Amino acid sequence: MTTRTATLHGVFMDVMGLGVLLSGVSGVGKSELALELLTRGHRLIADDAPLFTCVAPNAVEGVCPPPLNDFLEVRGLGVINIRAMYGDGAIAERARLQLILHLRLMDDNQLANVDRLRASKDEVSVLGVAVPRITLPVAPGRELAVLTEAAVRNHVLALGGYDAAADFAQRQRRHMAGGVT
Repeated sequence: MTTRTATLHGVFMDVMGLGVLLSGVSGVGKSELALELLTRGHRLIADDAPLFTCVAPNAVEGVCPPPLNDFLEVRGLGVINIRAMYGDGAIAERARLQLILHLRLMDDNQLANVDRLRASKDEVSVLGVAVPRITLPVAPGRELAVLTEAAVRNHVLALGGYDAAADFAQRQRRHMAGGVT
């Protein structure tokens, strides 16, 4: 039996116990976001070229290729050793890929056209496994680390069956019908 693997471009992190791939074009801010998440207590798995393996019919796990272990490249700082700077607790060896946060540069006009009730969400096939992907607008003044944590928390709620947009819409309908909110 052959093991199916794929290398994806991005930074793979353990954020609140979830394997999250930060993706986007080169220079969008993936490494800077990863560094900010590290300072907030989350853990780096792999920078630039995480290696993913299909470990079960509906599960993909990611690790860091050995030559890249512990390193993060940040424009202006160069290559830094996360383990040496932040300690062993800042590194995770592996995680199941559960969410992709795709960073996308957006201008004011594009931001104005983003759906304000629902996440910009779709699914991406990674080794034949559907992985949820949220497109996170990148623009001046946006706190991407806070938004990443909120996206992960919201995803955990969704995994448990909660849909904030549906809850909000239901409350609005009850309110408009004269019911108690």
